[in-house]
Amino acid sequence: MSKRPRPADIYLRFIQLAEAVRHLPTLPALEPLEARILELIALARQTHERLSVKDLMGKRELGSPAMLHGRLKSMREKGWILLADTEDARRKQLELTQAALIHFDKLSKCMVQAVKKAG
Repeated sequence: MSKRPRPADIYLRFIQLAEAVRHLPTLPALEPLEARILELIALARQTHERLSVKDLMGKRELGSPAMLHGRLKSMREKGWILLADTEDARRKQLELTQAALIHFDKLSKCMVQAVKKAG
């Protein structure tokens, strides 16, 4: 009789698989703050909300506006995000690139694989 894995074991297996994905030659690595910003952009996309640069600047826990502008510039140069125009030319919307979406697809496959291995 096989012992059923704990949920923590499944999550740790996912982390192990996700780490392998991060080392694939697709997009340059993100710094921790950039990864957090990417998560916020992805969550807004998932809930069909618009997230603008100004909205992001309002999140004081992320740091100063100057530092955030630097991180956004870095993320654009690395190919993770785009700045899209809105009806107000002064306001830019943050969007994921196709490459970032593919990265999330790969992470999703890691999650499915971790759960299947547990079953």
